[in-house]
Amino acid sequence: MFRALMNLVSACWRPIERYVQASADVVEEGQDGLLWFKDIGEHVAGEFSMAVAQANQLIEDQCQVEIGPLGTFVGIYDGHGGPEAARFINDHLFRHFQNFALEQRGMSAEVIRNAFLATEEGFMSLVTNAWPTKPQLAAVGSCCLVGLVYEKTLYIANLGDSRVVMGRLVRSTGEIAAVQLSAEHNASIEAVRQELRSLHPDDSQIVVLKHDVWRVKGIIQVHLYLLS
Repeated sequence: MFRALMNLVSACWRPIERYVQASADVVEEGQDGLLWFKDIGEHVAGEFSMAVAQANQLIEDQCQVEIGPLGTFVGIYDGHGGPEAARFINDHLFRHFQNFALEQRGMSAEVIRNAFLATEEGFMSLVTNAWPTKPQLAAVGSCCLVGLVYEKTLYIANLGDSRVVMGRLVRSTGEIAAVQLSAEHNASIEAVRQELRSLHPDDSQIVVLKHDVWRVKGIIQVHLYLLS
């Protein structure tokens, strides 16, 4: 069992584009205007495809797919304020995941949680050291969404307002039903605003309605996010 896990977490992976990483060979790659895609790759439970749609002149987002004989790791990193945080996550999160999985000789929610924390601590150290020359890094952050399939168990971890949606076959009708698997941390949600106010009772500006949109400190909608 542990040897099989070693094969998963030690899988070699290489960049296939500046903004995308995957460890599997794919059949087709293409680009259509601002859309880039790779289709189709093999993983332990079937096939996968991936795509990036460029919405801004500077892409602040990153994503990666890591493939092993017993599992599949998918990461989506929605950067804001600049690309540095998302790139840092892309370069470090999976490596931390590898290390903690080896230390604990297995997969668990704690492994993923520790990998998140170690990645955040690493970027915070980078921001602190760069403060004299690059203070703008302190305003950079990223949402972080991870999905991991290991031994027929699906793990989901989310910080920010990205979303995991699973397509489930309804056998009685043959249709595909969308099932949301993650919860967003966004100030537009009443429960999130209540949580923020309870955590910051002395800050009347912790959530502000600005241009008909609720924002944290009047700046950003995301409540919990990595590396900012």
